[in-house]
Amino acid sequence: MLINISPLKKYPDFRNLFLGQFISFFGSMISYVAIPYEVYQLTKDNWYVGALGIVQLVPVLVFGIIGGTIADRLNRKKLIIYSEAVMCLVVFGLFLNSLQDSPSVPLIFVLVAILQGVLGFHRPAMEAMTQKIVSAEDYSSIGALGSFRYSVSAIAGPSLAGLIIAQFGISAAYGFDVVTFLLALYFLFKIRFNETPEKSSKNPIEQAKEGLRFSVSKPELIGTYAIDIVAMTFAFPVALFPALSETYGGAKSAGILFSSMAVGALLATLFSGWTHKVRTHGRMVVIAACLWAVFICVVGFANSLWGAFIFLALAGAADMISGLFRQVIWNQTVPNEMRGRLSGIEMISYMSGPLIGNARAGWVASKFNVSISLWSGGLICFVAVVMTALFLPKFWKYSSSRS
Repeated sequence: MLINISPLKKYPDFRNLFLGQFISFFGSMISYVAIPYEVYQLTKDNWYVGALGIVQLVPVLVFGIIGGTIADRLNRKKLIIYSEAVMCLVVFGLFLNSLQDSPSVPLIFVLVAILQGVLGFHRPAMEAMTQKIVSAEDYSSIGALGSFRYSVSAIAGPSLAGLIIAQFGISAAYGFDVVTFLLALYFLFKIRFNETPEKSSKNPIEQAKEGLRFSVSKPELIGTYAIDIVAMTFAFPVALFPALSETYGGAKSAGILFSSMAVGALLATLFSGWTHKVRTHGRMVVIAACLWAVFICVVGFANSLWGAFIFLALAGAADMISGLFRQVIWNQTVPNEMRGRLSGIEMISYMSGPLIGNARAGWVASKFNVSISLWSGGLICFVAVVMTALFLPKFWKYSSSRS
């Protein structure tokens, strides 16, 4: 079965949100390549590229909870718009820095940290509003559409980024991202949904604690967080792409590598109709995470650009399946009045793993080499995912009554 696009027709507000975030994310994927590539070109050190993950991790941990709590208290549409506007300004700062004769690496780190902090407000507000403007029976369909949006942007964005950087330089890549933010804001202003969550007598700190208590009380939620963090911490390979691209030919190769996992994710998404019938969601998350580990391990032994591309694409397909079922579990488990807070916790789980993983990958590569960093990470990841599943038997057995 092919992907179900009916929610785009049924819900005008969802359509505008989808289009706005499609454009915004597409532009962000240009900067996603430009930032680590620029850092590697300025430093020639894998560790500096990996350290970007450490710099981004602190804002994720801090603002993931704060942003989620605020999303449950303030107007979510306005919060998304303000977040997009600030992110636009931050990328404009990266653009100005890249124009200097000697771009500042510390400034890049500072701006990246700010960008990550703003995402702590943006993501929970977007998730909470999406859940409100779409009916529950369409949750799996919007999950697939979200994966489609991610996959297309993550393929075309990095590929275009490689061409832009090769032909026009880093500054042009950042400038492109700024323009996409402005276009995204246009679609966000068209959204009619403008509901502010009901005011709560509880203070924000108490609400944040309430969200944390709820998340740890649900085995199905704990499982989604734990499996994803483990899988990404030990096997996330993106910090190694700038160094690999130097081996395979430069900026254009970087674009291919950065888009590789998204190619697999897109193919898996396009044929995701079967997921609507699956009820054993916990089991599918674990199996997909194990496949992710295996494919990343094999990448470590690839001896050509296209060999690495194929197995990275397979890894991306496995990760997409895991993410789709995690999204369904979240939507079926979390009530809307807590969606902002739980989206913040969700964001911490799905972003902290890759950020720590990038730091791990960069450090191991700096001590040994890129190949060892890849295959050892995949091997450790497989063992860690299996052990995590054994310690969470209720998650492995989790089955939804709604297909």
